[in-house]
Order: sequence, then structure tokens, then C-alpha cells
Amino acid sequence: MVEKTAGNAPEVTVSELSQALKRTVEDRFGYVRVRGEISGYRGPHSSGHCYFCLKDQTAKIDAVMWKGVFSKLRVRPEEGMEVVATGKLTTFPGKSSYQIVIDTIEPAGVGALMALLEDRRRKLAAEGLFDDGRKQLLPYLPEVIGVITSPTGAVIRDILHRIADRFPRRVIVWPVRVQGETSAAEVTRAIEGFNALSENGAIARPDVIIVARGGGSLEDLWGFNEEIVVRAAASSLLPLVSAVGHETDWTLIDHAADVRAPTPTAAAEMCVPVRADLLTTIRDLSRRHAAATSRLIERRRADLRGLTRALPTGEAIVAVPRQRLDRAGERLTTSREAGVRTRLIRLERASRGLVLQSPKARMARAEQKLDSLGKALVRNREVLADRRRQALDSLSQRLAKAFANNVGASKQLLAAQRKTLSQMEPRLRNALGNMNHRRAARLQSFAQLLGTLGYKQVLARGYAVVRDANNHPLRSAQIEAGSGLSIEFADGKVNALTTGGPPPSARPRPVTVKPTRATPVKSQGSLF
Repeated sequence: MVEKTAGNAPEVTVSELSQALKRTVEDRFGYVRVRGEISGYRGPHSSGHCYFCLKDQTAKIDAVMWKGVFSKLRVRPEEGMEVVATGKLTTFPGKSSYQIVIDTIEPAGVGALMALLEDRRRKLAAEGLFDDGRKQLLPYLPEVIGVITSPTGAVIRDILHRIADRFPRRVIVWPVRVQGETSAAEVTRAIEGFNALSENGAIARPDVIIVARGGGSLEDLWGFNEEIVVRAAASSLLPLVSAVGHETDWTLIDHAADVRAPTPTAAAEMCVPVRADLLTTIRDLSRRHAAATSRLIERRRADLRGLTRALPTGEAIVAVPRQRLDRAGERLTTSREAGVRTRLIRLERASRGLVLQSPKARMARAEQKLDSLGKALVRNREVLADRRRQALDSLSQRLAKAFANNVGASKQLLAAQRKTLSQMEPRLRNALGNMNHRRAARLQSFAQLLGTLGYKQVLARGYAVVRDANNHPLRSAQIEAGSGLSIEFADGKVNALTTGGPPPSARPRPVTVKPTRATPVKSQGSLF
């Protein structure tokens, strides 16, 4: 068998090899632009970082986007979006893989932006954010107008100029960036901020909001296509006018707003009427109102004169009621006589009924009823006594029978229990005897085991146990001179005194003991 010899290549650790590969990849591919489709995107991680892949038809590369870069993106990444990513290529030693750390990301061309915009429009429309039923009517003449736009552009000047020309109103400007990474967030905060103002606060709450921006490319207007801006516009409690871009520019906020204006100037015209036209209309309506009032007064005056001529005289008015009064007097006399006769007949009937209801008649009827009730009570009492007597006899018979049955059953149960007890007595005695035998045998085995393992057997083989004055066994020759000792042999104990301390050498020597009584000491012998 031929052994393989190691080559001249130096040995490196896995970490050193990974760092060398990392430096090589980062030096060779400093910054790259990669075009591919986003795959495996699940939104930002809990740490704020994003992890996904870029792929094409045949390959795939891991991608990482740190939290700071993600917060500044103008277009948020989405699953399946084709993008162009710029970043630094590096390796991840923990997985032995390479990845791109993205610094910037943008859709791959205007076509991709349009496709993304259309997908987002369909998604928000499916949620009902663009329904006409959600839209509010603009107030005819608002007291306060809120404008969300850039404070330095020409848009705000056009809006203020148009409002001052048509009908001067109070305008509150909420300055925002209308282009860039933070544009969508600032516009969203502005809409929510106007809605959060109280009606009686230090800053007046506007009656209508205008979101305005000048024209631009699709990329410039992309902040108004962000989902947070559209949702803020749709949920606004104040009427909102969208004036983003020129007449041909359409953004998603235009669909969610209550009214879409083709230009910022048109938005100002929608919010306020022309004051001169209103004054002219009011003057014309005032003249028409005065003329109509005069014509109405003349018509009512002519009607009053005609009604006055048609009124009858006093005699004609009183003639008919007077005839009705005479006829009513005649009918009253006849009715009075008939009423008297009817009252007399009723009185006679009442007198006959009163005789029947006199106290004597009622007492006589009550005495008869009382007598009949007393007789019925006597009869019922006798019947009830007979029934209770019969029931008592029946219960006494049943009780005697049940008592006899219970006594017989108790005697039978007692006899059965006595029989069972007589049968179990010899079994209990046998069990106690067996248990005592087992315990005695177990105690004897423990005694034998104690005799086998005890130190008495060792003493019988010629050994001895040496104890100090406190009766503690000694395990070393380190004993002071004059100490009292007790030596136990197999056949008895002797007391002794030490004559000298331990020698300086490390190896202990035998201890010389002096017997204190005349009992002869047997030689212990040597183990060696």
C-alpha cells in the first residue's frame, strides 16, 4: 500500500479561506449594476433590512438592502418586479455564498413603472378606494382653504393669485416636497395633519384641501402614486382636490380625490366662485325680488277688494241661524216631556229592585245560605274523618308488614356475615403466622450478614482495634506521649499508655504500649 505524501500547499483555516474569497470578490467586483426580477420578497424584516433574490431565466443571486437604503427608496420593491440594482458584490461566510448589497434600485424602464402603476391601480380599485360613492361635494364658498404643495414653486403663487382674483379667502399652506424619496411621506402627513386640526383650535381647520404640483415625468410624479398617499386621500374627512401635473398627467391620487383638477389654477377656480359674478347675480336677484314683492302685494290687494264685495249683509247671515233656533225650541219641549216619562218608568223599575235588595231580604237569604253551609260542613267533616281513619289503618298494616320483612332480612344478613367471619378467621391466622416466619427468616439473614461484614470477624483473625480516650478509633500513629488508649481484641479489651511521640521520619513505627493490668497480652502477629 502506497502512502500519499502531503504537498507543499500551506494549510489555511475555513475562516481564512472565506476572508480571502471575500477580498477577492469585493476587489474584482467593486460596484455593479444588475438587472433581474425580484424573487422571494416578503417585505422588510423586523430589523428594517430587506432580504430577497434577483433572478433571470438561468441564474439567481441573493440580495440585501439595509434599513437606511430602504427608507430612502422612491419606488418600493415588489415581488416579480423587474429592476436594475446598483450595489457592491460580496460574500457571506456563514452560508459560503455570494450576494449583492444594494445601494440603489429602480424599475427596469418606463414600461415597468407603467405596469407597476397599473397593478397598483387595480389593487386599490378592488378595495373600493376609487368608488364614486366615497367622494364628497366641495363647499360652495369655503372660509379656509388648505394647500399642500412646495412653498417655493410657481404652483402656490398661481393658486394664491387665482383665489385673490376670484374671491379672497384665507389660505393655509402646508409645505412639502413634491418630488424625491420623502415626498410621499410628507404629503401623507400633511393630509392627515389638516384632518387632525380642531375647528376651534389656534390654527383654523380648512373647509377644503388642494394637493397641487406642476407637471413632470412619470418618475417625478411617482410620489403621488404611492399607496400611503392614495389611502390618506381616500380616508380624508375634508373634501380634497387633486391638482397634480398638467391636464394629460394622471396619478393614483387623482382617482382617490373627491375632485380632480387638470391644473393647480383650475383647482383654485373649482374651490371659490367669482366674487364680481356673485355680486351681479345678487343685485339682479334683489331687483327681481322687489318687483315680485310689489306684484304680489297688488294681487293680494285686488283679491281683498273682490272678497269684500262678495261678503253678505248682517240680516242674511243671521236669518238661517234664527230659523234653526226656533225649530230647536219646538223640539226641546217635546223632548222634555218624553224624557220625563222615560225617567218615571226607570224610577218604578228601580224601586221594585230596591225592595228585593233590602237588608231584611238579603239577611234572610244569607241565613238560609249559612244553614246549608253548616250542614254541608258537618257532613264533610264526618266523611273526612272516615277517610283518614281508613288511610291510617292501611298505613299501620303496611308498616307492620315492612317491619317484619326488615327484621327477617337483617337476621339473614347477620347470619351471612357471621359465616363469612368464621371462614376468614383461620385464613387470617395462617397469614399472620406466615408473615411472622418470613420476618424472622429475614431478621436471621440480616444477623448473619452483620456477622459476616462486622469487624468482630476481623478481630477473630488476630487483629485489634485501637481507640483513644474518647473511644474514637485511631487510623494513624500520630499520638502524643502519655495518651490513654483502649485496645480491643477478639476475646477482650485492655487499656494502655503511650511512652513516646511519633518519630521524625515519614514512615510510622509500631507503637509500644504498656499494659495497665496483669492480664497477659497476646501477640497480634504480623501481616507480612
